[in-house]
Amino acid sequence: MKLKNIKIAIIGLGYVGLPLAVEFGKKYSVLGFDINQSRIDELNLNIDRTNEVDIYSMKFVMDLAKSNQNTGLTFTSSVDLLKNYNVFIVTVPTPINQYKSPDLTPLLKASELLGKIIKNDDIVIYESTVYPGCTEEDCVPVLEKYSGLKFNTGFYCGYSPERINPGDKINTLVKIKKVTSGSTPEIADVVDSLYSSIIEAGTHKAPSIKVAEASKAIENAQRDVNISFVNELALIFDRMDIDTNDVLDAAATKWNFLKFKPGLVGGHCIGVDPYYLAQKSEILGYHPQVILSGRRVNDNMGLFVANKVVKLLIERNNLIAKTKALVLGITFKENCPDIRNSKVIDVIEELCKFKIQVDIYDPYADKQEVFEQYGIQMINSIESKYDAIILAVSHTEFLKLNILDLKRSNNSIVYDIKGFLDRKIIDSRL
Repeated sequence: MKLKNIKIAIIGLGYVGLPLAVEFGKKYSVLGFDINQSRIDELNLNIDRTNEVDIYSMKFVMDLAKSNQNTGLTFTSSVDLLKNYNVFIVTVPTPINQYKSPDLTPLLKASELLGKIIKNDDIVIYESTVYPGCTEEDCVPVLEKYSGLKFNTGFYCGYSPERINPGDKINTLVKIKKVTSGSTPEIADVVDSLYSSIIEAGTHKAPSIKVAEASKAIENAQRDVNISFVNELALIFDRMDIDTNDVLDAAATKWNFLKFKPGLVGGHCIGVDPYYLAQKSEILGYHPQVILSGRRVNDNMGLFVANKVVKLLIERNNLIAKTKALVLGITFKENCPDIRNSKVIDVIEELCKFKIQVDIYDPYADKQEVFEQYGIQMINSIESKYDAIILAVSHTEFLKLNILDLKRSNNSIVYDIKGFLDRKIIDSRL
C-alpha cells in the first residue's frame, strides 16, 4: 500500500482521536468517526469541548475536504461511510471496571464494527492502551470473525500507542516521538511511514506489536510507581510533621535525584494502565509486587487527604457536621477539562461521609459531564465562605482567587494538595 493511496478513518474522536484526525487531514483524506452524534454535531460546528486542537486548524482541514477529495477531514457517525477507507485507526477508551480489571468492551465493539466493513488488504491500527498481546489475541479474532478474512493474508494490523498529554500545548501530538509496529515487516514499514509523515519528532519502529503494546504499559506503570514512592514519603513525613515538598527540594540538589511530587494519581493512563499490565502478568502466573503496591498507595491518597482535612478542622475546634468545604478543581490535571478517572472524587466522597457540606468549583470542567459521570452538581461561581478550602487541581485561574477572603472564620483551614499556593496562606499541604 502506497501512502498516496491511503484513506484514513479514525474511530473515536476524543482526546486522542481528534488531534490525530486533524493532523492526518492535512495530508490525507480522513474520516473522523464517532458513535456519539452530539460529538459529531459539535465538531461539524467547529466546537471541541476537549480543547485539544486548534479550532482554526480543524476548520482548515474541514474546508480542505470540501474542495479536495485527496486531503481534508470530515466527521460522521455513519458506519456505511467507513467502507470507502482502507486504513482504520482505533482510539477508543480502555478503562477499568469497578473491580479494577481491564474493560475491553469499547475496544471489542470497535473491532466488531470494523470487522463488518473491512476489505482485502485493509489495515487496522490500534492506539488504545492495552496489555501486551491484546491486539493479536483479543482484537484480531473479532476482526476475523466478522470480516470472514484471514489475518495477515486478507487484512493486517498495526499498533502505535497514543502519547497525547491532555492540556499540554507544548508537547503536542507532532512533537512527541511515536512508537509504531505492524503485524508483518512490510506492514510495519507502512505504519511507520504513515506516522512519520506527520510526526515531526520522528518515530521508533518496534520489532513487534507486543513490544509496542508493552512499551506503553510500562511508560505509565513506571511513572505510577515513582509517584507512589513519593506519596508514601508524604504519609511518613506527615507523621513526623515534616513538609514533603521541603524534603524533595533538598534532595533534588543532587544531580541524579528524580523529583516527582506527591498528589492524586488519576486520569486515563497512569491510574489505569498498571492494572492492564498486572492482569496480563497474573494470567501468566506471576503476581506483580511493585506495580500493585504502588497502585494501592496511590489509590488511597484521596482518603488520606480527606482525613487530614478533618483532623485539621477538629484541631481548630470546628464542629465537623456543621462545616462547609470548598474543593477547587475536579479535573484529573491542571488547565484542561478532562475529568476521566479523577481522584478528586475520592476526596469529595470521603468528606461527605463526615456529613461535611462540599461545594466544588472548576472553571474548566463541563458541569453536565461531571453530573452525568459522578452525580455531582458543581457551583457556577464562588459566593459563600468556607471552613475548609482544598486546592485539588492547580489551574492557573485559581491564582487569581483571594483564598483568604473565602475563609469563614479564623478557624477555617486551607489545604493545598498540589503545593501550588503561596505557603503564607495555607495551613497544610500534601
